[in-house]
Amino acid sequence: MLSKCVFYYAGCRPIRISPLDGLQNRMQFHHPLQMTHLRYIGSPTTPLALHATAPVASPWYCATSSTALLSSAAAVMHKTVVINVVGLSADLVGVHTPRLSAWIAGRSAAPSPETTTPPHLAPVGPARRAFIRPVLPAVTCSVQSTYLTGKHPTDHGIVGNGWYFRDDAEVRFWRQSNALVQAPKVWDAARAADPTFTVANLFWWYAMYSTADISVTPRPCYPADGRKLPDIHTKPAQLRDDLQGALGQFPLFSFWGPATNISASRWIADAALAVDAKSNPTLTLVYLPHLDYVLQREGPGAQAVARDLNEVDAVVGDLITHYEAVGSRVIVLSEYGITAVDTPVHINRALRAAGLLAVRIEDGRELLDAGASSAFAVVDHQVAHVYLNDSDPALATRVRELVTNLPGVARVLESTGKAAEHIDHHRAGNLVAVATTSSWFTYYYWPEGADDVAPDFARTVDIHRKPGYDPVELFLDPELTFAKGRVAWRLAQKIVGMRYLMDVIPLNAKLVKGSHGTTDVDPASGAVLYTKADGVLDGKLDLNGCVDATAVYDIILETLRTS
Repeated sequence: MLSKCVFYYAGCRPIRISPLDGLQNRMQFHHPLQMTHLRYIGSPTTPLALHATAPVASPWYCATSSTALLSSAAAVMHKTVVINVVGLSADLVGVHTPRLSAWIAGRSAAPSPETTTPPHLAPVGPARRAFIRPVLPAVTCSVQSTYLTGKHPTDHGIVGNGWYFRDDAEVRFWRQSNALVQAPKVWDAARAADPTFTVANLFWWYAMYSTADISVTPRPCYPADGRKLPDIHTKPAQLRDDLQGALGQFPLFSFWGPATNISASRWIADAALAVDAKSNPTLTLVYLPHLDYVLQREGPGAQAVARDLNEVDAVVGDLITHYEAVGSRVIVLSEYGITAVDTPVHINRALRAAGLLAVRIEDGRELLDAGASSAFAVVDHQVAHVYLNDSDPALATRVRELVTNLPGVARVLESTGKAAEHIDHHRAGNLVAVATTSSWFTYYYWPEGADDVAPDFARTVDIHRKPGYDPVELFLDPELTFAKGRVAWRLAQKIVGMRYLMDVIPLNAKLVKGSHGTTDVDPASGAVLYTKADGVLDGKLDLNGCVDATAVYDIILETLRTS
């Protein structure tokens, strides 16, 4: 049994092991501001203490084995946080992001100019920047999976935010099980090198049932009466109640839909801080989606973007300030940039007009019948997977020519093209269409002007039943005279337990002003990464300052490893 002694560990954080409260195998962590000089007491086989000459701050606990800690001292990983600011690009960083800009320039990210960073925590010099060369498709699930595995969609299998599940002839979007990702994660490599390593995943996708130690992800409840109730799924399970008890219910309807606002990203950031205070994970992944909404609604050049940049900058600044104060390294990155669009491409309407897409009628409304269609498209922003239910080469030729000639289509990939773009996985479409930078694909399959036969979910926020991504869900229908009144009435129906249909979403694709997914982007307007970790970008940047998306895996791992 350990006597009354203190262990200070010469990694990123000081550690004290003691039998406090009878917890003989727990570590007690202290603020790194208080650790300056270390002195070893005892022998390597029977250590008594690593003693710090400076005083310690208030303690908190992490249930990690002291035995594992001591046995893996040489391979210890440095505490690191990766902050994913969705939609951020280098050309958006500036006057409207004062705290992020200050951090990039080598100054404090704290909110007040009077607040200074202690000299022994001050970053050395400015942050280095890397433009991230996008993976196809440049959409959330594919990009995150590439960052965390170091693999392309060809290898990890995440060919989009959704795809056609051929075995049961269903299109499914936003699945959550990590079993869908066919490659190990960066934290698996880190844990293999350092058994004391722990990771917390805050809202990065495929969080459920992964090998992460801690995870928090949106998981609404869907009672049998048709309601959708905000909720989260966590590991460990108790964390769900702890977080929502401390922070309030996760604001799901601010996370996606026409009512999006900064509260969802703020909740996620606060959850990250709570997890850090309680568990001190070595690696923390934080997902902040706020900027994505206004950029798709208004476009990257809109005046409204300035307000949302300020809002997300405040959240990012708070995170950077906290994590640097506890000795963490910080990586700020994004998944993609948003380009201005003005041309929706109705690819499924074209396939239907050619007699290739089939529908079935239910209660007077049309539903895509994917299994009965010769060809149909699963759309995902600026990329569309075109699936063929017939192996006849003549069908493939016909469909390729039809899609290629649609206004707004830049190129159509067949087998060779898919291999070149690293998206030749069996989940991908037989053909993959890529839009021009000013265009994007709609899922609409009912005839133009026949909105009365569109499925009832078309006018709602329903990310699971729509056979494609629908950014029009970010808008209230401008043709509804009392749109907010209708929302209030539907909510009243919900409160009293009545069945209701929140049918307030327009069917006007022209409303969308921003999109992403193509790889044909200006680096300054695309995904970006900032880091101050020494040497992690060395040898990775090309002449244009770009790195491959697959290199983000190595950057994270080297940031963890670098002494």
